[in-house]
Amino acid sequence: MDRSSQIIRTSRVGIIANVMLAAFKAVVGIIANSFAIVMDAVNNLSDALSSVITIVGTKLSMKPADREHPFGHGRIEYFSAIIIAVIVLSAGITSFIESVHKLFHPTVPNYTTVTLIVIIVAIVVKLVLGGYVKRKGEELNSDALIASGSDALFDAIITLATLFSAIVMLLWDFSLDGILGTLISLAIIKAGFEMLASPVNELLGTSISKELTNQIMKDVSELEGVRGVYDLILHNYGANMKIGSLHINVYDTMSAHEIHLLSHKIFKKIYEKYGIGLTVGIYAIATGENKRAELQTKIMHILTSHKEIVQVHGFLYSEEENTLSFDIIPDIEVHDEETLVKQLKEEIKPLVPGMEVAIVVDHNYSE
Repeated sequence: MDRSSQIIRTSRVGIIANVMLAAFKAVVGIIANSFAIVMDAVNNLSDALSSVITIVGTKLSMKPADREHPFGHGRIEYFSAIIIAVIVLSAGITSFIESVHKLFHPTVPNYTTVTLIVIIVAIVVKLVLGGYVKRKGEELNSDALIASGSDALFDAIITLATLFSAIVMLLWDFSLDGILGTLISLAIIKAGFEMLASPVNELLGTSISKELTNQIMKDVSELEGVRGVYDLILHNYGANMKIGSLHINVYDTMSAHEIHLLSHKIFKKIYEKYGIGLTVGIYAIATGENKRAELQTKIMHILTSHKEIVQVHGFLYSEEENTLSFDIIPDIEVHDEETLVKQLKEEIKPLVPGMEVAIVVDHNYSE
């Protein structure tokens, strides 16, 4: 079963569980003539909305690419996760307002045996359901499922806190309802913002994890002919669509056919291992005894003497265009990049009098 099918199946479990719990509460509420229990049953039906949103978002994300969306519709999943996170936030804010009100106006609970049974059943079902959905969400890397599972867990925690507060009130005539409710509500609001941050960051373009960056660079570096890996950039268009680019250093003695073959090997290896489609750019390392190789050695010596420069790549010397250019990655502590470039040009220009020196300040987008 593929990822999308598993997400939909898990969401269906959430819908079925909430509907069955709602039916149970409704029947008990009608038999016990309890309007509160019947209304709680309606609330359970609204809880199924998170699972419905997840299913709709997942199905829409499976739509194939078209002219307007050449990379597919995978990012729709992030929008469904945002909607669920907003629902959780709304629940947390509503609970907070009610809990603060109870701090100043505590109420005496009026629980019967029937209502206690309903509450205990609801807590158990929500804990099991929330744990299952959230666990599947983490396994499938689905923000929507994680948010939906967290929503169910928070419902269980709020109900458990209410039950505990009621027991304390009945035994010791002291109300914890407002205090516990306020604390839990704040925790839910915090979690809601965290849930919201994950899909929003994906839409904005979050950085690649250091572990994935290092592993991809290691995998590419291991291929024969690769003398350095730079400029790794990845774009996420959903769980099943990731594209990116990187540059590699190769000796300038390699033929176009050899470079083409090496680029193909890189694409195949990374796509098969990570499902990422990479575009490979080429930087040529000057070799042999010629002016380009000699100049490259001298300039690298100058640049490596600067402790504030983390990396140098993309060396290009062209007499035809009367240009010398290269890329540098300065240390993150360097804030005045313009001054650094000006200083480097003053040091390098005497080596290439009359030539245009272009220094590109690059940044590490993959860590």
